[in-house]
Amino acid sequence: MSIMNSFINDIFEKIAGEASRLARYNKKPTITSREIQTAVRLILPGELAKHAVSEGTKAVTKFTSA
Repeated sequence: MSIMNSFINDIFEKIAGEASRLARYNKKPTITSREIQTAVRLILPGELAKHAVSEGTKAVTKFTSA
């Protein structure tokens, strides 16, 4: 279980770091869903990125409508 936890933490840190760099590059003070989606597309390979973005969008939509 600790291996899976380390894997998830590593991916989260990579996505957060990349999103932060994208926000800084675009001179934005906050990280938006657009930066997160772009970071996911840059970090995860092909089909995995498409599914991650799709599931993330679905989760945010469900959260905001509840």
